[in-house]
Amino acid sequence: MSLVNEPGPAVRLRLAEEKNVWLCTVRPDGSAHITPVWFVYQSSRWWIGTDHGSVKARNIRTEARVSLALEDGRFPVVAEGDATLIPDRFPREVVAAFERKYGWDVSAPTSPGNKRVLLEVRVRRWLMAGTAR
Repeated sequence: MSLVNEPGPAVRLRLAEEKNVWLCTVRPDGSAHITPVWFVYQSSRWWIGTDHGSVKARNIRTEARVSLALEDGRFPVVAEGDATLIPDRFPREVVAAFERKYGWDVSAPTSPGNKRVLLEVRVRRWLMAGTAR
């Protein structure tokens, strides 16, 4: 899948600095599940850590389409894409990026016996300032 119109410098700066993004996944009944998550954006992909059994991970197992929206409603940045669950590897550069941004090991279990997975989201299209690109 090729990326459509990679974001410009101002949006890339926001992606580097903003702490939260709203992730929207699709439940099996077709309804939306929306939750704020920590993220990093690098190598033209969004990366999000979550527990293996989380609602978002369960939803992505059956429907890969997702939307992501930064929190600022005045200057919207929304991405639509396809998520892949990566259960068995956490790229070092992604783990390092989470550590720099949040001081947090994205690969560490949140409780004993809890397995972590990484979501990799490849963007199909960007919607910025109300315009699909």
